[in-house]
Amino acid sequence: MTDDDFADLLAANATYAESFAEAGFDGVAHAGVAIVTCMDSRIVPLAMVGLRHGDAKIFRNPGGRVTPQALEALVLGVHLLGVERILIVPHTRCAMASSTEEELHERVSASAGVDATWQRFHVVTDQLAALADDVDRVRSHPLIPGHVKVGGFLYDVDTGRLNRHA
Repeated sequence: MTDDDFADLLAANATYAESFAEAGFDGVAHAGVAIVTCMDSRIVPLAMVGLRHGDAKIFRNPGGRVTPQALEALVLGVHLLGVERILIVPHTRCAMASSTEEELHERVSASAGVDATWQRFHVVTDQLAALADDVDRVRSHPLIPGHVKVGGFLYDVDTGRLNRHA
């Protein structure tokens, strides 16, 4: 096994490590914030809300949905890592909200060269309804106390703006 395929990233990491000043950081969300958002590379979660390294817990997945894994992270964040506010942030022009399950199956099958119809992609047919459901799912979770603030926002990838919807 060689690292040739990762040489550029390892070189960048070496440069990063030269000025790394976060040794001993406690891992608590110092601003008391958790963000559930999409894996889309147009989203820079901390920067979009004016936070810095160490201020928030970030959970990313396709579509920015509150999955069982996201709920697990939020419960841990609230009880062990200082989270007091939760932002759920899907975004405009998301492939998960603008494609059908069939379209994604076709595209992935073509790329993979094998049938991908067995893989669920959990497309979103109504992004704002899904966002409202996700906010309700977090607010009603028995391990998320009522004092934790939960908001649903749609991030506009063309303007950088968050718009509150729930």
